[in-house]
Amino acid sequence: MPAAANRRIAGGTPAATSAFSLIELLVVIAIIIVLTGLILSTMGYVQKKGARSRAETEIAAMSAACESYKADNGIYPNNPDTIALNAQTSGNPCSYQAASLYLYEQLSGDTNANFQPGAKSYFTFKPNMLGTSTTTTTDACGNTLTPTTVSYIRDPFGNIYGYSTIDNPVANPSPSPGYNPTFDLWSTAGTTSGSPTDQLQWIKNW
Repeated sequence: MPAAANRRIAGGTPAATSAFSLIELLVVIAIIIVLTGLILSTMGYVQKKGARSRAETEIAAMSAACESYKADNGIYPNNPDTIALNAQTSGNPCSYQAASLYLYEQLSGDTNANFQPGAKSYFTFKPNMLGTSTTTTTDACGNTLTPTTVSYIRDPFGNIYGYSTIDNPVANPSPSPGYNPTFDLWSTAGTTSGSPTDQLQWIKNW
């Protein structure tokens, strides 16, 4: 029987082949690339939304702890570092380290930042909220992180939480412009400048 006849089935219809053409293969690859891009962008959005939600929760919890601190001490946690920090003009999280560390010390009762609380605790910080490291290393701001000391309170984006009492009339009799008459507590939500556009993305207590 001729070879051409072997490639036919009943009714004279050519048998279907299972091979992909080059164009079909390229189309499939293009579809996979597009779907991968969509999945990655969706994952990034979900992760960022989750980080914002966590930051909002942490700010609310720390704000409540500050109120408890004030109920006992008659004033919100403040020192020269928190009074000097101004949320309106300080948009770089690297400048928040000293004020953030002081807030940690006062709310945790760990006044030496060495994981050994010696004073009353108003807030229990989770390990992922603390600027520390399993080995001695340096962070993006140049701060030394060690396993034995806390350097600052870290937000879900990996930056330092800002804390200011610049406009607190009790802590600062001659207040400079702040946002709250009590204290400002915020996360820059991953941004590193204080431009008006960036500040719209901040997660804050005002």
